[in-house]
Amino acid sequence: MRFVIQCVENAAVEIEGKTVGSIGKGFLVLAGISETDTRETADRMLEKMIKLRIFEDENGKTNLNLASVGGEILLVSQFTLYADCRKGNRPSFVKAGSPQHAEQLYEYLITKCEQITGKRPQTGEFGALMKVHLTNDGPFTIIMDSAELGY
Repeated sequence: MRFVIQCVENAAVEIEGKTVGSIGKGFLVLAGISETDTRETADRMLEKMIKLRIFEDENGKTNLNLASVGGEILLVSQFTLYADCRKGNRPSFVKAGSPQHAEQLYEYLITKCEQITGKRPQTGEFGALMKVHLTNDGPFTIIMDSAELGY
């Protein structure tokens, strides 16, 4: 599982000209799911992400987590995070999870995120063509990969 986590002042997802999810200060999370990912992987990734201390405190140090700043989450599925660009000029997506598997885990991520934070994340729509608008804060962007974290 791969997360691209961006600290944002605000973010929104639009489908066919209609905003389907939006947040103020918080995390815009692009989530890529592979075929080998499990609910356990999702649990560990979410727990780690929620606890990240990447917002500035009163001294300008990145010392505050999402809850400390009253932040929100916008969670967007992004199979292209598993693009393999090693051969040729057309990326391969064979490492991305099948749509059925990925959608089930994406829905699980939404539910689990709500359980952990007490607040349902805003979302895009699985498999839809989306426009994502954001105002980066920093910019501060982190890539979390479950394989690199040993999950």
